[in-house]
Amino acid sequence: MQPGTHVWPHTGPTNCRLRIHLGLVVPPEGCRIRVTNQTRRWEEGRVLVFDDSFEHEVWQDASSFRLILIVDVWHPELTAPQRQGLTPI
Repeated sequence: MQPGTHVWPHTGPTNCRLRIHLGLVVPPEGCRIRVTNQTRRWEEGRVLVFDDSFEHEVWQDASSFRLILIVDVWHPELTAPQRQGLTPI
């Protein structure tokens, strides 16, 4: 994500998944994400996990780019029959 980027508040299409963000290149200041009423910062080599069906937004106010690996996984509260009835994410 380039400096000066703001991803406006939005929600994901389903609550059947969790979204995992792994910080690969993270400037020390200026990068943050808000999910509902909690705001967090990424750290290199650390993960953030959240349900993106909740409202969230991102700010990239740092002077250099940010690189995050994003992985989607099934929500752990889904049963095997429920997952089989859904299309892959």
